[in-house]
Amino acid sequence: MNIDIDLGRQRMVLLDDVEVVAEYPVSTAARGAGELRGSECTPRGRHRICACIGAGHPENTVFRGRRPTGEIYTPMLAEAQPGQDWILTRILWLSGLEVGKNRYGEVDTQGRFIYIHGAPDGVPMGRTGSHGCIRMHNADLLALFERVRVGDEVLIRE
Repeated sequence: MNIDIDLGRQRMVLLDDVEVVAEYPVSTAARGAGELRGSECTPRGRHRICACIGAGHPENTVFRGRRPTGEIYTPMLAEAQPGQDWILTRILWLSGLEVGKNRYGEVDTQGRFIYIHGAPDGVPMGRTGSHGCIRMHNADLLALFERVRVGDEVLIRE
């Protein structure tokens, strides 16, 4: 499987070779595209999934540092932690494939902890808003998670 993320359209397409298998709305960085560490931008270029995290955990599981906290996201939890950029349900951790563009040094996607991850259902998709990652609604992410594997390629383009 291959994933194609169009930053301009805020859409993700899942491809089996060249055939479209699924399409999902996403939410990428509020600050736009960019590769530099600390920029809070979504990195462009060719990537691969280097880890699939969260299998077997319930929907809305809260993750910090790629580990489940033991919490399940609820509106009450959100109220207690305003401004939190929630990482929920599953994580697809990305690693850049283009040396000097999104791999190694100050532009290393994996070192920036850029993920495709779940977000609260109330977070709007189809428009920017994240801190660099690619957000998805949890149901969409669960469907995607079942179809992809470590090593699958992800293209992020404008």
